[in-house]
Formats: sequence, structure tokens, C-alpha cells
Amino acid sequence: MKKALLYIDTTIGKKTLMAISGLMMFGFVLGHMAGNLQLFLGAETFNTYAIGIHALGPLLWVARLGLLAALTVHIAMAVQLVTRAAAARPIAYKVKKNERTSFAALTMKFSGFSLFFFLLFHLAHFTFPGVAFGAYEHQEFTAAYSNVINAFSIPWVVAIYVAAMISLGLHIYHGSFSLFQTLGLVNPLRNDGIQALAQFIALIITVGNIIIPLSVLLGLNH
Repeated sequence: MKKALLYIDTTIGKKTLMAISGLMMFGFVLGHMAGNLQLFLGAETFNTYAIGIHALGPLLWVARLGLLAALTVHIAMAVQLVTRAAAARPIAYKVKKNERTSFAALTMKFSGFSLFFFLLFHLAHFTFPGVAFGAYEHQEFTAAYSNVINAFSIPWVVAIYVAAMISLGLHIYHGSFSLFQTLGLVNPLRNDGIQALAQFIALIITVGNIIIPLSVLLGLNH
């Protein structure tokens, strides 16, 4: 236990915990997207999917608490790493060059911050208490399809979701590459391939999530 605590207190230990917790949340994001894409299969299929999730009962709460734990660890490690990095260099660079740093890396702190508040918004919007931002009444999960259709018929709501998914894509892109670095899998001979894989993963998540609200707004789902 002492060795584990000492390891966690190191920079690499914190990065490892951040990578593991990030991987757990990525698994949820992927599964959540796959489930939501069932919207294109029609109201009956999508409502059955929503009802099936709630039918899990205690298992659903186990999953929720597990994700909450992963999110807490991820945020805590991120804050500690940023604080440690700032303490290591109390005097800021006079001129900071970022030629080899991607836009995703430069915006990592912003995307993480914005995604946290978007998560709160999303949970309040669709889960609890369920907020209707237009001239409709938010219904129970048994009518999940109509809730989604009504919600994404509002342009400004769609704009928030699209912006958040772009931010998520950037976060996942840099996070995926950082995961390989933390696990010691990067190598000059395969870094281009790892980077391409990270970009592909981020693109799939971004596009897969964005087409849902856009399809509703454009009248492809009704």
C-alpha cells in the first residue's frame, strides 16, 4: 500500500491514474454514442433502449458511481499535475514557443473545463430534473425519443451540443495520444500511426455525436 501511495504521488503515477480514468470515461462515451445513434432506427427502438437502461436498476447506479469516481480521479489528477507543473516553474516564460504543440494540446485545460460544465448541463437537460428549453413538456424516460426530438429542434440548444462535441473531440484526440505516452508505447517509428489513430478515434466520436442533434434540427428525424 505504501509503495502504491508513493507511486501515485509521482508525476508518472498521477498521469497513469489520469490515463486509466480517462479510458474508463472514453468507454462510456463510445457506448453512449452507440446507444444514442439508435435514434435513427425510430421511436420504438430508441425508447426500448432507454427503458432497457433504466431496467438495469442497481447495476445502473453501480455504473454511474463508477463513472463519477473516474471523473473525480481524472479531475483531481489534472489539477494536481497542473499545480505541480506551475510550482516547478514559478517564473513564466518570456517567450513561449509552441511549434510542436497541437491545438488540441494547447486547449486541453479549456476543453476539460468546458466539458465539465457541459456534463452538468446535459444531465440537467435529459436526466435530472429534465429541462424543457422550448414550448414542450419534458417527459419520462419512456418517451426518450420525443424528448430528444423536441430538445434538438431548438437551434441554440443544438449549437451548445455541437460546440461541446467539438471540444470533446479535441480532448479525446490529445488524451488518446497522451495515453500512449504514459504507457510508454510511443516511438519515433510509430508516432505518426499513433497520432493518426488518435485523430480517427476523435473524429468518430465527434461526428457520431454531432449528427444526432443536427439530423433533428434539419428534419431528418421527427
